[in-house]
Amino acid sequence: MHKTRIIQTALFLLAFSTVTFGQALKPANIFTDHMVLQREKPVPVWGQSIPGDKIKVKFAGQTQKTRAGADGNWMVYLNPLEASTSGKDMIISGSSHIVLKDILVGEVWICSGQSNMFWPSKNITDIKRLKPLVKHTRSFYVKNQVAFDEQENVHGQWEVGPPVSAVAFSFAFHLNALSEVPIGIIQTAWGSSSLEAWMPESLTQELPHFKKIMDEFDADTARQAKIAKLIDQAKWTNKENIYLRCQPNIVYNAMMHPLIPFACRGLMWYQGERNARYPSGMPDLKTQAWSDQVGGVKEYKTALQKWLLNYRKQWQDNEMHVMVVMLPGYGKGLERNKSIDPEKPDELSWAWMRESQMAALDLHNVSVVNTIDLGELKNIHPSDKLPVGQRAALLAAKNTLYQDVQASGPVVSKIDVQSDKIVVHFEHAEGLKTSNNKAPSAFWLTDDSGEWVPAQAKIEDKTVVLHSTEIKAPKYVRYAFAGKPAVNLVNENELPAYPFRTDNWDK
Repeated sequence: MHKTRIIQTALFLLAFSTVTFGQALKPANIFTDHMVLQREKPVPVWGQSIPGDKIKVKFAGQTQKTRAGADGNWMVYLNPLEASTSGKDMIISGSSHIVLKDILVGEVWICSGQSNMFWPSKNITDIKRLKPLVKHTRSFYVKNQVAFDEQENVHGQWEVGPPVSAVAFSFAFHLNALSEVPIGIIQTAWGSSSLEAWMPESLTQELPHFKKIMDEFDADTARQAKIAKLIDQAKWTNKENIYLRCQPNIVYNAMMHPLIPFACRGLMWYQGERNARYPSGMPDLKTQAWSDQVGGVKEYKTALQKWLLNYRKQWQDNEMHVMVVMLPGYGKGLERNKSIDPEKPDELSWAWMRESQMAALDLHNVSVVNTIDLGELKNIHPSDKLPVGQRAALLAAKNTLYQDVQASGPVVSKIDVQSDKIVVHFEHAEGLKTSNNKAPSAFWLTDDSGEWVPAQAKIEDKTVVLHSTEIKAPKYVRYAFAGKPAVNLVNENELPAYPFRTDNWDK
């Protein structure tokens, strides 16, 4: 009997310890040694502990307190912090005591997208040369994973040094030079991923094409079973990796949702290649592979904006800045890389995707990194990543740090259609010139016929005057509206003019 009581008591204590200590105090995985916290904004810190546990977070002279809820979740908000290049400790106490070491305060950016954001700096010589010059830069690399449900924790670790991504590396390096404060980069990107891969399922209520995709995804039991099996595997083959990253929603669940609401200045988004398969619409799943189930170029315009607004809503930060990296020059067309004339403005090229990307400028706190002079004719992964990061850093300095820097190339502001010519007026056009001292190129004209011809162009102050001997009364202009246009129009800071067209989409 005595032995039985001892056993019962031991089992009770074991059960009690499991209940009491089963959810030991733990901050979310995004909070580790060496991290960078966003300055000048409230900073949420969250995690799990025993239900009802009294939580105390100390950092930089502040102490914030809360209690863990019935589900064990807790969150405190640090008051806005000043930038600091001196590492400080964060002390989190409750049922246990945790010290996170060497934390800086500065500018934090999430860098996301597909392969050109993922592309590593080790492949780019002019970026590798910068590594010895990097200072006060930390990076968090989000492990490529998928999940059927929105995850609470991300897999990764803050490290001292620049991010793996070449674009993010260049951006961090140049933003640090401009801001003179620490830079924290959270890199969450995966090659081949579509915009829909990074969408929360809630967006099915706003985007009919995404609802169709998710309805078909949820009904495909064979696909569900295959994904579930791959999730349980320790390693994937390259084919399996591609299979997972081409799926809708499940990338967001594992690689973006767990970051919410980590305080940051903004999100840099370099994606669009996967969605540039079709001009409009979506192929029928019965006749096309599931991998083609993405919105077309025309749908991308609305989808990108609703996606962007949804992210701000989830972060509860209407001022969260979004920088969209324009797709650079590329010589293949839509419809699965159809052969085209890369300089003609009426081909089904990436020009249409760039237009959908630039439409995001209709929203506040959005900028577009102009890459129209970059890229390679036959390589979808161009090596000129350094200027992408440089230009992104200038835009961030101008639009989020309010520095007096020239961050934009010439932007069309007004069109004067005259009897036999068209005058194009530009903003951000101080010292308007060409990069090769030749006449401006990549301007095309048409009238009501819709037949486009190259324009003869001449710079006059902050305008470009266009005419053509082939069209007596031109009505419309397209500039750099081609797959890989031969552009040369820049301002005094050598920043390229943004592409545009003055006719309607249906022309």
